Amino acid sequence: MHIALKKPKQLVVGLTGGIGSGKTAVSGRLHDWGATVIDTDEIAHSLTKANGLAMPDIRKAFGEEAVLPDGSMNRDHMRALVFKEPDKRIALEKILHPKIRQLVQLKLNAGAPLYFVLVVPLLFEKEGWGELMDEIIVVDCPVEQQIQRVIQRNGWPEAQVRAVIQNQATREKRLAGATKVIENNGDLAELVKKIDFMHQTLIKKA
Repeated sequence: MHIALKKPKQLVVGLTGGIGSGKTAVSGRLHDWGATVIDTDEIAHSLTKANGLAMPDIRKAFGEEAVLPDGSMNRDHMRALVFKEPDKRIALEKILHPKIRQLVQLKLNAGAPLYFVLVVPLLFEKEGWGELMDEIIVVDCPVEQQIQRVIQRNGWPEAQVRAVIQNQATREKRLAGATKVIENNGDLAELVKKIDFMHQTLIKKA
């Protein structure tokens, strides 16, 4: 069950891509250009930090093992748990998703000077986001590149990265749902040029 979100008057640009594709670099650069970025991962993080709004429900549903001594969610424990037991993933999503949507709505209601960039890593996996968006930008790169980037960034074993990719929409599905694509298979300077061009396009539309 998802809370239907109310679309604001301003342009709403959805931003998504697989793990390690470069979403953060893209949203950060658009933010520098003046876009109002709403990142659902960051919201989830704030809900599960010490004294986060979701922590009482997480403690109740998953027990003390799910909570670190500082009162924040034990991410490593929960990551392992939801990969092993899909029903636990559903239980966690039932706690987090309504709260994420409420906070997204509050931010949308506040308005944006230029346009919104709504970062939703699982945009194609979860209902109720697409209808909010005027454009959907997919940040894309080959799967092997995703894997190398995540290993470098997070220090995860390759098998863990592949397991995450398996749980996300396929590259084909994302590309089929995109209205715009940013290819991130080169260096940062190349990516920045593409993002700056994209911003000019979005400003015209906004």
